[in-house]
Amino acid sequence: MGPTLPKKLLAEFIGSHFLVVAAISPTILGYNALGASVALTVFMDAVAVGFVLFVLIETLGPISGCHINPAVTLAFMATRNTSVREGSLYVIAQFLGGFTGVFSSHLMFYQIVPTFITVSTISRPAGSYYAEFLGTFALVLTVFLCVKNNSKFTGLAIGLLVGGLIMTTSSTMFANPGVTVARVFTYAIAGVSPFDASMFIVAEIIGALAATLVAGVLLSTKGASQPSATQNQLQPYTAVNNS
Repeated sequence: MGPTLPKKLLAEFIGSHFLVVAAISPTILGYNALGASVALTVFMDAVAVGFVLFVLIETLGPISGCHINPAVTLAFMATRNTSVREGSLYVIAQFLGGFTGVFSSHLMFYQIVPTFITVSTISRPAGSYYAEFLGTFALVLTVFLCVKNNSKFTGLAIGLLVGGLIMTTSSTMFANPGVTVARVFTYAIAGVSPFDASMFIVAEIIGALAATLVAGVLLSTKGASQPSATQNQLQPYTAVNNS
């Protein structure tokens, strides 16, 4: 038997917690503690999130699937890979884990900025809304294609994608409603105002659903051509020479 639901929920909570820590803490360390430039701080954040995300997927994936993202869970619910009941509990665990992740980040750097929880006033330009759609679309599509094709490098692919898109998108790649809500409550430059956060979440949900539709088209076997007799004869040769 696989992991029980409580174990899955604990894995989602822990994963979401450390994902938010990885997203916020490098910006506090770089910008507030070390006095690094914004550009260097964004680079630090990209590397940290990419590395940590890879480890989380590899370690927690066998337990809960390591969604650690309500947008991913929503996509799996839409395709019936996750039940509505389990998916809803996943989302609750993800939001709780993200919120406590903010608290952990602030607690680590309390001697520098004596604040536990606050509400961000950082506004994001309207172009960032599209960036959130684009980033979430790319993330969810990558998840579907890697999982359905039984990739052995899913964690690496997603870690590299997210790290790369942090340095590519104008929004610095939230692509996660749980992380977005968590970042409303930080003083770090990784924060986002409540209004922009709500717009981000709308864009993220649309991006996730759009990726789900596109993945369905790409992974559909309907109308796929059958291999010819010649192709069947070549398969053993190809397999031997690629081994």
